[in-house]
Amino acid sequence: MKIDLTGRTALVTGASRGIGEAIALRLAGTGALVLCAARNIEQVERVAATITSSGGNARAVQLDITSEDVRDRIKSLIEQQPIDILVNNAGITDDDLFIRMKPEAWTSVLRTNLDSAFHITQEVVKKMIRARWGRVINISSIVGLSGNPGQVNYAASKAALIGFTKSLALEIGSRNVTVNAIAPGFIQTAMTDAMTDEARKSLKSRIALHRLGTPDDIAYSVAFLASEQAGYITGTVLNVSGGLYT
Repeated sequence: MKIDLTGRTALVTGASRGIGEAIALRLAGTGALVLCAARNIEQVERVAATITSSGGNARAVQLDITSEDVRDRIKSLIEQQPIDILVNNAGITDDDLFIRMKPEAWTSVLRTNLDSAFHITQEVVKKMIRARWGRVINISSIVGLSGNPGQVNYAASKAALIGFTKSLALEIGSRNVTVNAIAPGFIQTAMTDAMTDEARKSLKSRIALHRLGTPDDIAYSVAFLASEQAGYITGTVLNVSGGLYT
């Protein structure tokens, strides 16, 4: 099955590294024009340059998803280039046990992981609805389904993103706009690289496939949900955790 997104434009938030970077590279590989967005312009310029040097199409976009003018920035982007595929990937963690969690840690995580998806998506889907084609893909987390000690704020934001996904899918499905979420498990990142060998071994033993996921595992899932082949899938949470949670 070849995925061809030629002629489509994708906006990927948090595209400066890790999962977001992998998603941007994969979507570009399918022929899409990718708007690589993040707060750090130098990092997304690097990602965009990697894409263009390989023959793909990409633009770097400086975007602070928590800023008060995020809606105006998105409107300006859409005026220049209508967005067909939106990937709400940007997110943060600020972990602590609930009894010790500071209010600002709760607020900042919800504002970044959930509120930003509301503001950005509301602007983007208006034109998708008029065009009668669109894909919204929200990057949630397996902890939004299972919970996780020390991550009450993060798990709450990712669980809410799932509810957001399912409800919006019901509202705009009749306009041929699909809304889905992906729930990654433990993905090979700088954080997992810093784990001790014993901790990594223990973690892998809990995963049915006995390995950590890679950013590409998530990127391939995004490309599929963005494709024409996934046109009859909406309101779904794709569990990409290697069998960690079933």
